[in-house]
Amino acid sequence: MMSSSNDELPGSASEPAIVIANLQVTRGGHRALDDVTVRVGAGTITGLLGPSGCGKTTLMRCIVGTQIVDGGTVTVLGSPAGSPVLRHRVGYVTQDATVYRDLWVVDNVRYFAALYGCGPSDVDDAIATVGLDDHRKAFAANLSGGQRTRVSLACALVAHPDLLVLDEPTVGLDPVLRADLWERFDQLARAGTTLLVSSHVMDEADHCDDLLLMRDGRVLAHTTPNQLREDTGCQSLEEAFLSIIRRGTVAQTA
Repeated sequence: MMSSSNDELPGSASEPAIVIANLQVTRGGHRALDDVTVRVGAGTITGLLGPSGCGKTTLMRCIVGTQIVDGGTVTVLGSPAGSPVLRHRVGYVTQDATVYRDLWVVDNVRYFAALYGCGPSDVDDAIATVGLDDHRKAFAANLSGGQRTRVSLACALVAHPDLLVLDEPTVGLDPVLRADLWERFDQLARAGTTLLVSSHVMDEADHCDDLLLMRDGRVLAHTTPNQLREDTGCQSLEEAFLSIIRRGTVAQTA
């Protein structure tokens, strides 16, 4: 696996937010994750990139503690993944918006706030963070897909999590909305939140501090956008990713 040195990876000076060692997962008789070992720096945006079906969602499910694993360990914020102590510290936004369509935006966020024991000010902060102040009393059913994604994000943010796990949050969104969400992700990271964001769109890699490139259940590279360009000699991150895949294919057949 290609990897940058520890000094080059963001957040390397502090304790990592996520430590995964020799992780193996089988789903439907297929090896979904094959001996994955990675460390995710605290206070960074780490992009989990790769084609659909490569294991990104399975890896995220392992991190939030909802996936049965065959072997290996996953430690999140110093505790085993899925530990009760992490319930208020980890936010998870799935690919499908987790909102109640027959409730207002504010009532969706209030519901999750009640589960976390948060107050009205936390609800207001979460809605403001995702830019939905003007839609507080809009029914989720009447929102666009991108707006419902923002409501899901607000529901995850209401507890002010230390780690935010986002599974392809920008898929299907228009370029303007995608850019706006990435700006908000950057603001969260600068405030100290660790973000793990999956995508199959390689041009989003430039928004990330750190990159995990996946294919067929394996992490092919753990690097940064600039280091990836330097290592492959490709300015296009998509071409750089393809170069890593070709190298791996050649090595397997040699």
